[in-house]
Amino acid sequence: MATSLKPVVRAVHCDWRADDETVYQALKRATQPLTRAWDKLRNARRIAIKFNQDKEARHHITFHHHRVQLVSDCVARATLRLLRENTSAQLYCVDVSFYRKYVPQAKDEDTTQLRHVLREFDVTYIDGNVDVVWASVPGGGLMFDRYPVTREFADMDAWVSVQKLKNHAFMGVTLCMKNLFGLMPTEPLGRPRTYYHHLVRMPYVLADLGRLYDPALNIIDGLVCQAGEEWGRGEEMRIANTLIAGDHVVATDAVGAYLMGHDPARGDWKTEPFHRDRNALRVAAESGFGTVNLDEMDFVSEVTAPVGDKPFFAKITDAPEIVHSWRKTTAEQGLYYRDHREDFIRRYAGEYILLQMGEVKWHDPSGTVRASRRILSGDHPEQAMWMKYVDPDEAEGEHFEVYERTLDEIRALESA
Repeated sequence: MATSLKPVVRAVHCDWRADDETVYQALKRATQPLTRAWDKLRNARRIAIKFNQDKEARHHITFHHHRVQLVSDCVARATLRLLRENTSAQLYCVDVSFYRKYVPQAKDEDTTQLRHVLREFDVTYIDGNVDVVWASVPGGGLMFDRYPVTREFADMDAWVSVQKLKNHAFMGVTLCMKNLFGLMPTEPLGRPRTYYHHLVRMPYVLADLGRLYDPALNIIDGLVCQAGEEWGRGEEMRIANTLIAGDHVVATDAVGAYLMGHDPARGDWKTEPFHRDRNALRVAAESGFGTVNLDEMDFVSEVTAPVGDKPFFAKITDAPEIVHSWRKTTAEQGLYYRDHREDFIRRYAGEYILLQMGEVKWHDPSGTVRASRRILSGDHPEQAMWMKYVDPDEAEGEHFEVYERTLDEIRALESA
């Protein structure tokens, strides 16, 4: 019997109060139909797993035996048990700690919240921020042609992304594709997180990372989860009693967004929950990587949308008119740099700059901006500050045409 070319996604019911064995059986039920995923994983010698699990211990929120904003132990155990039972591969957990890099109080803290579960299953942890090389996006990137990755990347035969079901104040949702952003090395070997987590750039960066890593297996922990924003104080906890698994990262996330009550196919900037930027799932699908249309998937669900004891939503952090101006002026500054690149190279080669209204408001070789951009923006808080590493070779290969399309889209909205 021929295998369907459609991406396969399953959503199953699992009560949040279930014990480890019941969670395992539910996840087994969700992943069993993913024939393509298991074929790739069974043929792998080395499998890398990216768990959503990096956080300072003193700040992560728990509800009974679950983490509200990070993958819970029971889901991590079920994932690793399935991989141990169905593959003979060496298993690695790869991550880059945002907190040990950027939060002074966390410098000496182990922020890997699943470390004890990794030990139970003899999974080797790899710090992806130590040995860094640059990798090209297959077929060419949407935002950049090349990204920094851990050197171990090339030695992995397959990747697995395991994420919590939750909203994100910047990107609307943070699911398996956004989870891959946690693999991004930081400076000095990589780029500052804010370099990529940047208006206009971010949706295209996430689509690039999806294509670069292309996880064989994608799992979303929707037992106890989070609305509003990715962190917060836990006041927007949701009990959704579901697990989602798929063999394509975009399709899996589209199902996750759908079950949250969002529209992954039609939802985009200025519609809930995409208040600040474009829908990265649509960006990926428009480029030919995956689909956001449920009727183009082999999708079966034991749960009914919307899941959750209360509605999911994304927090609005800034006035819509300010975000509109920031996106527009971000695109304008990107194009200004492109058109005056030689001038910037003469003055700032090898440095990072913040460009606002055609003027460099900050520059530094390190890329770490220690002052708030809201202060650096001075008398023009409505004008974006666009960040760029001034490289005479433009080795990262930024696609400035993204800014042209963004301006076209914004102007079309303004004239409508």
